Amino acid sequence: MKNNTYSKAYRIIHWAIAISFLLLLVTIFLRLTWMNKNNVAAIIQNYLNGTNQTLSQDQLIVLAKRIRQPMWNWHIYLGYILTGLFAIRFSIPLSGIMKFQNPLDNNLSTKEKIQKWTYIFFYGFVIVSLITGLIIEFGPKNLKKSMEEIHILSLYYLIPFIVIHLAGVLIAEFSDQKGLISRIISGSDPEK
Repeated sequence: MKNNTYSKAYRIIHWAIAISFLLLLVTIFLRLTWMNKNNVAAIIQNYLNGTNQTLSQDQLIVLAKRIRQPMWNWHIYLGYILTGLFAIRFSIPLSGIMKFQNPLDNNLSTKEKIQKWTYIFFYGFVIVSLITGLIIEFGPKNLKKSMEEIHILSLYYLIPFIVIHLAGVLIAEFSDQKGLISRIISGSDPEK
């Protein structure tokens, strides 16, 4: 397998997308754990118990949602950023700076075809996530619930993809593509 070199444009877009995904995962993780509306409501209730004040469970949930809203706004902003990055990512091959990854190319090995198909499926799932996120924010209210259900499924492809991607990078780095990590960071091969 040949050792690819990566243009500056490719590396910048790759790392910007990677950082955006990691930050999106942080917001999801916080929403599902510490910043879960029920956890925050319980913390508020525990505090109020010591002050002889009470709120209904519905009031506690509303207050909890308001407390965590600024954190969740970051998820939305990162979604906008990721939408822009993907628009750029798919526009760059049109300019010739970066080539399109064609999994149907007969000159590719089976391993390379599997890698390229994996990315195509990943990109497809990301596009669905981005579109559903935009519909949740800007679309008709009657679609919001169904779009949220589809959007939530994003977690089920993103984490496995990250694990597969990192495992593949490490396997490649320590087998037939030594210097891969250096090339995606600096653009140059340390062995040359």
